[in-house]
Amino acid sequence: MIKSIILAAGKGTRMKSETPKVLHTIFDKTLVGYVIEAVNKTGLVDENFVIVGHQAERVEEFINNNYDNAKTVLQSPQLGTGHAVSMVLPYLNDFEGEVIILCGDTPLITEQTLKEFIETHHDKKSDLTVMSAIFENPANYGRIIRNNDGSLNSIVEEKDANTEQKAIKEINAGIYCLNWAKIKPAFGQLKSNNAQGEYYLTDIIKWANEQKLKVNAHILKNNEEIFGINSKTHLAEASRMLNQRIIRNHLDNGVTIIDPLTTWISPETEIEADTVIYPSCYINGKNKIGKNCKIGPFAHIRGDVVLEDNVKIGNFVEVKKTTIKSHTNACHLTYLGDAEIGSNVNIGAGTITANYNPLTKVKSKTVIKDNVKIGSNSVLVAPLTIEEGANIGAVGVITKNIPAWALAITRAPLKILEGWVKKG
Repeated sequence: MIKSIILAAGKGTRMKSETPKVLHTIFDKTLVGYVIEAVNKTGLVDENFVIVGHQAERVEEFINNNYDNAKTVLQSPQLGTGHAVSMVLPYLNDFEGEVIILCGDTPLITEQTLKEFIETHHDKKSDLTVMSAIFENPANYGRIIRNNDGSLNSIVEEKDANTEQKAIKEINAGIYCLNWAKIKPAFGQLKSNNAQGEYYLTDIIKWANEQKLKVNAHILKNNEEIFGINSKTHLAEASRMLNQRIIRNHLDNGVTIIDPLTTWISPETEIEADTVIYPSCYINGKNKIGKNCKIGPFAHIRGDVVLEDNVKIGNFVEVKKTTIKSHTNACHLTYLGDAEIGSNVNIGAGTITANYNPLTKVKSKTVIKDNVKIGSNSVLVAPLTIEEGANIGAVGVITKNIPAWALAITRAPLKILEGWVKKG
């Protein structure tokens, strides 16, 4: 198997946040989480080493709580990317396989790209492979310098490049694949004789060529995948790019999305064909939405939601941790949380499941069986079960279980006081 080293020690000063850069989120998933999961999904990597530095304790806590095959390694002081990788040497002293190196702030990288990258490394029998990209405007990137046979000669940073080298459009994408046993000695020989006094990872290319090893570059197909996050502006741009990628996949799979520019759908959400998503919907977390559903406009699905076929979630309806069976409608101004709702149910406008007790901090479940009708402006106070076919009158506050086919009414009788306004 392959090991990965993920660089996540940076402070992220331009984020202007107390949160470590790699713990910022898109769809509630951290930047470093996206990278770890892309690596894991290749099925080729059995262990990830995450290099931590700035607010190391917070990043370490997150990694330890969420990933069984990842371990953090502290880099202190932080003396550059080459120095960061060298922190893993004690853990891989006897390792004979391959290592891929990635940045923890590139959440758009995909498992397919990583697979292709590793395949190129194998096909060319390389000792070191660098991922590259073609940019029409390569300013500020290190340029890829190739030999006549196409192998990688070096990476020249822009500040060190001459006019001819600056015209090169192939740049360093910052992802590496190493035959560890052959490249490992380089990390003990890197020099810090530069203005920053740091040990650069790119220097291993020069070292490998001096050792007559095989060094190559693999060109990335989609440049968006190496988009790095250094500011809140970058975070917003990456969020948009990821969302539009997800939107395109759903459109290709037969989902109708009326306005892709105002619709947000998390990567863990599954949607079947012929479902229609109306404008200004936000779908977050892990959800499964069936066929011929209608969502929105202005709907919010918060995660752990299962919608069977032909369900309608209408405007200003919020759903969380709820299963809704087929042919059920919640069309207007409704909150459904921690609930199990049957088929052919109609939820009236303004209905909420009151599922949270702020005194005990306990969330309770609401169960609504098939063919139930809930009148408008009802409050369903959990824990609660409404049996099949029951009807809840409008403006009901339901605190007890309702038997099958019963009518539940809690509002006071209507009184009409004729002439009362004029008398006042």
